[in-house]
Amino acid sequence: MKLFIISGRSGSGKSTVLQALEDNAYQCIDNLPVTLLHSLVAENLEREGAEATQLAVCIDARSQSLQTFPEILKGLPLARKDRRVVYLDAQSPTLVKRFSETRRRHPLTSQNIDLRQAIDMEAQVLATIADLADLTIDTTQLSSQQLNAQFIDRVLDHGSQNINLLFRSFGFKYGVPVDADFVFDLRCLPNPHWDETLRSLSGLDRPVQDYLRNQPMVNEMFEDITKMLARWVPRFEANSRVYMTVAIGCTGGQHRSVYMAQRLAEHLGQDYDKVLVRHRELNRR
Repeated sequence: MKLFIISGRSGSGKSTVLQALEDNAYQCIDNLPVTLLHSLVAENLEREGAEATQLAVCIDARSQSLQTFPEILKGLPLARKDRRVVYLDAQSPTLVKRFSETRRRHPLTSQNIDLRQAIDMEAQVLATIADLADLTIDTTQLSSQQLNAQFIDRVLDHGSQNINLLFRSFGFKYGVPVDADFVFDLRCLPNPHWDETLRSLSGLDRPVQDYLRNQPMVNEMFEDITKMLARWVPRFEANSRVYMTVAIGCTGGQHRSVYMAQRLAEHLGQDYDKVLVRHRELNRR
């Protein structure tokens, strides 16, 4: 059997992911008490070979005994490859806006705790789950449709046995992605933004690519990053790591980071069969 444990702060997209799993023949349970997780899995395994189902459960701030999650997860009668913990998150202002639009009461709000405070507290309440996540997805810039597509592409369609790499370009002026495992800062490199003929283009356009490819510092940065990833990604993979997000940042996320993310993805794609690239800021153009 396969088990997905979905968690995250309110407004981060848990319902969207559960719907994607349900559409792919998973039996989904929302707001499962942590203490029932072991018995749920054990009961399902008893039907193995007959009626065993693929399970997806959502565990969030409404659940009791969250502090016992690490012990319960460790004690599940499943190999690590058969269970995945996915944690969804976004920047707090985005979560406040999304949750406000639902007009529902946040489970941690009270007479003395407003919505923003409750959402910030929620991160602390869910820290035990977030720390054990196999994959964290930053949904700040994602619509429900985009999140659904990304989850299917990166998680449900991930059938290979080696690590899943995602290269994400971003702009530091908009914040560092919350799902980054590695962050590389390209702001010291020559910036095409200051060339008026290149300013309106992006790192996907040939003139910008040619400009950056001819800069010695850019090539040095590329070589240094590839050497580091070549050394450390296999070590994470040997430690049963399944997903890794490499964030590549420049000032606005339009030129240098886009070019470098594309180039790195193409290079690493020679060694790994599941390499994705996403550009967070290009939809701001």
